[in-house]
Amino acid sequence: MSLGLRIEEIIFNLADAHLFFNDLEECDQVHIDDVSSDDNGQDLSNYNFAADGFHSSTNVNNPCISSTVRGGVDWMRKLAFRYRRIKEIYNTYRTNPQTLLGQQKYEELLQLRVDIEGLTGSWLTLAIKALNIIKQRKNCINVLVTTCQLVPALSKVVLYGLGGVFDIENIYSATKIGKESCFERIHTRFGRKPTYVVVGDGRDEELAAKQLAWPFWRVSEHQNLTALIHALEWQFL
Repeated sequence: MSLGLRIEEIIFNLADAHLFFNDLEECDQVHIDDVSSDDNGQDLSNYNFAADGFHSSTNVNNPCISSTVRGGVDWMRKLAFRYRRIKEIYNTYRTNPQTLLGQQKYEELLQLRVDIEGLTGSWLTLAIKALNIIKQRKNCINVLVTTCQLVPALSKVVLYGLGGVFDIENIYSATKIGKESCFERIHTRFGRKPTYVVVGDGRDEELAAKQLAWPFWRVSEHQNLTALIHALEWQFL
C-alpha cells in the first residue's frame, strides 16, 4: 500500500504538472480526440496556457457545467488546445518520462517499480512481454480500456513503461460511459472484420465482452498471464 501511494503521487504530480489535470479533472473525455473538432489548428508553440482565461471562465463547483462563457466556442477551443498539447507530450515522452520528471524523481520511480515488481512476482514485466508480442505482429494492436480518468491514465501508462505498446489513439477511459460503451465505440471504429480478444481481471470487462460475444481471457493470477504469453508465442492466439 505504501509503494502504491508513492507511485500514485508521482502519477498525479505528472498529470498536474504536464498534462493539465488541474484544468481537466472535471472535463474528462473518453478519448484524446473527442474534442478535436473544436480545435482550429492554431500554432501552440508560444501559446500561454496559464494566461488564456480557461480557468476564470469555468464554474468553480464544476468547470464542465455551463456558465455564461464556458461551453462557448472560445472555451471549447481552449479545451481542445489542452487535449492536443497532451497528445503532443504523450507522443514525445511516451518512452522517455525522464525528461518530464527530472533525474531525481525518475530514479525514485525506477526504484518504486523495482520494489513493486519484487512484491508482485514481476507482474508488470510479464504483462509487457505479452503486450510486446501483440504489438510486434503486423496485423495486431493493443487497445487499453480503463476505469481511470483519461489524463491520469495517460500519466500512468507512461510512468509504468507502457507508452511503447499503447498508441494514444488506442486508449479509452470508461469513467464516464462504462466499459461496454467503450467496447462498442471500439467496435464501431474498427468494424466487424477484426477478431477482438478482451484481456482483464474484472467483472465489468467480462460482462461487456460477453455482450459483444468477444472472447475473454482472465488474468487474475500469474499462471493466466504466463498461459497468455505461451498462447501468443505459439500462435494459438
